[in-house]
Amino acid sequence: MADIQFVLASASVARRKLLVDAGIQPFVCPSAFDEDAVPLREASELVKILAQGKAEMVAPQFPSSLVLGCDSVLSINGTIYGKPESEEEAIARWKDMRGGSGELHTGYALIAPGKPTLVRSKMTRVFFANLSDEEIAAYIATGEPMQCAGAFATDGKGSLFVEKIEGCHTNVVGLSLPTLRQMMAELGYRAIDFWGR
Repeated sequence: MADIQFVLASASVARRKLLVDAGIQPFVCPSAFDEDAVPLREASELVKILAQGKAEMVAPQFPSSLVLGCDSVLSINGTIYGKPESEEEAIARWKDMRGGSGELHTGYALIAPGKPTLVRSKMTRVFFANLSDEEIAAYIATGEPMQCAGAFATDGKGSLFVEKIEGCHTNVVGLSLPTLRQMMAELGYRAIDFWGR
């Protein structure tokens, strides 16, 4: 267990940075899991299915490692949003979001050697500022929203436009560190044992 590798089955720069800042140096192996093949369903269930699919696709390459898969979506009034497909879509979405709130759901799947896969989801409520059309256009023009579920990032320029968060902040960035710590503990691992590797 002492020299087990931590593998992140995601290309997310934000997730990797969260892990590194928390002392865990992950080996990054993005999953080729086809998210579009999973039919839409309730947000908390959808993110769990997507996270598990990503982790299970990568895990066979690392049979002696701890493998984490994640996925996030934003739900507003029951409608699920992932990354915007175009700038026009991102602008329209922000016009709907401004002055309101949404639920950011992130799914987690953690696979450890010889253990059952753990799957969880976490929800954080996000309250958005009432942006002007000019602010929306300027934000979309930065390109940042195009890489994020819900078309915003709380760890970048988008932090200017989030007025309040109820729940785990790092969950909105893409990875709830308290949730990860709890899942690791359930599988018999301590996050602190990965420090300095």
